[in-house]
Amino acid sequence: MKSSALANAIAKLALTKKAQEVVIMDLRPLTSMTDFFVVCSADSDIQVKAIADAVLGGTEEKGIGPWHKETKSHNWMLLDFSDVVLHIFHRTARSFYNLEKLWGDAKMKYIRDEKPAGKQPKPVSPKSAKPKKKSIVRSTKGKPARKKTAK
Repeated sequence: MKSSALANAIAKLALTKKAQEVVIMDLRPLTSMTDFFVVCSADSDIQVKAIADAVLGGTEEKGIGPWHKETKSHNWMLLDFSDVVLHIFHRTARSFYNLEKLWGDAKMKYIRDEKPAGKQPKPVSPKSAKPKKKSIVRSTKGKPARKKTAK
């Protein structure tokens, strides 16, 4: 898999666990260390781990495993796929390390969670909603229960 396709796949896997502020940084013109950083934020320690687990599971399904991983800290986890490095930050840690400023010359691509295309259900306002008929099941002694419709 090409490194750009892997970076996009990792970003989308992170979004499955509601990662925020997902950005792919193209470092190819700047360094030979890696091709891309994928950086994202989470609101809690548990969400940081959930994002890491989702990315690991999704990439392993494609037969791709990390070359190195640092998952001991709950504020910042790193998954190194050699050509793509994923940084998962707790929101407060991300602003402290500020990788976007450190690698400010990199081309940045912001990834957003997209809703699937298609017909979305129309919201129903409470005023225009009609009450539904209720089904009542009554039983009488010795006779089978019968269903009546009430208005």
